[in-house]
Amino acid sequence: MDYKGQKLAEQIFQGIILVSAVIGFIYGLFIQQFGWTVYIMLAGFSVSCLLTLPPWPMYRKNPLSWQPAVPETSGENRDKPQENQSQKKKKHK
Repeated sequence: MDYKGQKLAEQIFQGIILVSAVIGFIYGLFIQQFGWTVYIMLAGFSVSCLLTLPPWPMYRKNPLSWQPAVPETSGENRDKPQENQSQKKKKHK
């Protein structure tokens, strides 16, 4: 998922939650049952999760361009840290 896809997913998620909250509140107020408000909110949450959590192709339209891989160098310089010149002088007596 790219950055624009993340932004789109967040907007869809928030929009569905907001719409389901308003619909649930109005419906629950109309029939005087708070439980229906909660059920409608949970249904909106489930739908928004289904639409935003999987990596759908609509969220991957703008892929990031990565830097090319650095080729590995062979040799002992990578494996062993180099000793400091002052440490070598101290070893000699």
